[in-house]
Amino acid sequence: MTVTMNEVLEFIGQLPDAIQISKLQEASARRLRAIDKEASAGLVAGRRARINDSLRPALLRGLTGTVQERNRTGSRAGFLLDEESTRILRRDPRNGEPGRPKYRIPEDTKRFRIPGSGIPVSCLDEIEDD
Repeated sequence: MTVTMNEVLEFIGQLPDAIQISKLQEASARRLRAIDKEASAGLVAGRRARINDSLRPALLRGLTGTVQERNRTGSRAGFLLDEESTRILRRDPRNGEPGRPKYRIPEDTKRFRIPGSGIPVSCLDEIEDD
C-alpha cells in the first residue's frame, strides 16, 4: 500500500492531542537518524571528502581532505585538510585578525587537521576517486 504525502499530512492534522504528535515526532527523528547514518556509511577513515555548505563556520565550507577516525557514536569524524585546502585556510581573511587567527597553521604545515571534536559526518560529502 502506497501512501501519498497529502494523506500523511491529512493524518497528522487529525491527531487528537500533543501526546500523539510527540510520538510522531519521535518516530520521525528516529527515521532521520537512520537515513543520515545510511547516507554517511561510506565515509570511513581514509576516504576523501569535501566539507559541504551546511557546516558552520562558513570559512571551512568547500575545503577538501581526508576523513580520519569517527567518534564513538559515528556522528563526527576527524578531518585532515589536503595541501591546497590547508593553504586556502591559512590565507583566508575570515580566519581572524592578523596575528590572532582562529586556526593557527604554521607556514611549514602542509596538511592541517581541523582541531576539536571533528566535523559532523552530515557536513561531509564523499569525493569519488577519478
